[in-house]
Amino acid sequence: MERMSAPHWFARCALSAALLLFGCSLATAWFGNNLQVPATTTRDGTLITLNRYAKEPIPDIVLVGSSLTFRLKEEYFATPRLRNLALAGGSPVTGLEIVANQPRLPKLVLIEANVLSRAPDAALVERYSRSGAAEPLFFRPVRTAVAAYENWLHVPLSHAQVASALERLLKQPPSEFDNRVYAERALQQFNAQDLTSVTLANVNRVEQLITSIEARGSRALLFDLPYSEPLEESLFAKNTREIVHAKFPASDRWLPIAYSRPELRWADGVHLDERSAVIVSQSIDRALPALLGSH
Repeated sequence: MERMSAPHWFARCALSAALLLFGCSLATAWFGNNLQVPATTTRDGTLITLNRYAKEPIPDIVLVGSSLTFRLKEEYFATPRLRNLALAGGSPVTGLEIVANQPRLPKLVLIEANVLSRAPDAALVERYSRSGAAEPLFFRPVRTAVAAYENWLHVPLSHAQVASALERLLKQPPSEFDNRVYAERALQQFNAQDLTSVTLANVNRVEQLITSIEARGSRALLFDLPYSEPLEESLFAKNTREIVHAKFPASDRWLPIAYSRPELRWADGVHLDERSAVIVSQSIDRALPALLGSH
């Protein structure tokens, strides 16, 4: 058998790669934005969510927040045209900056007020500003091909299937998982340092961004998510509440959320478990029609 020369081999590899990219480009044109790539890491999930926001039509409602709001999955909400831009391990200010930098705004922006002690991610804000939004064009065909394969392997649940699964989850009793070890560790961290100066700077920036987006016809409301009882009285939680409510004392600046606190559980004292996240998401859901109707 005749051995293939090195130049011939490289030429065949280049041709194969070109054909693959061409096929992926056709898939991009054919399937468009209907394909979603599953998140493999928190950072990947963040980029996919922000890419969707930058490329797709602007939704009616956007949530921005930290890992607390990240737990409120979009499928928990019945309200259509809602996007959750909360960043696990990030700051609500990052999402709010990105929203404010878009040429078009949602009707309603909901801003988590629990974790305002982290600086916004300047790299993400710059990447998803007006001029540089979404991923590079070169990677879109490859990402679309991967999305097509993953969607073939894992067909997304229908709305009825999701609603049925959530209903079954809510019929279960609250979890009896013993989280004391994790809650005590979290309480130590919440009492470990005074983050007043950073929180004040972020709250001032939130005020500026709210003024900016409301001047363009959007509406912004803040909301608090519940911690487990010991953490509600921690230095961090109390200081944050005092700073934010001092800056935004008017009740009509806050999203009303009505839920039964005894039904809620926290896996680590900080983050709602899945059942509790559904309860809180549906509580937010019930408040949205009146807010959109009054917009």
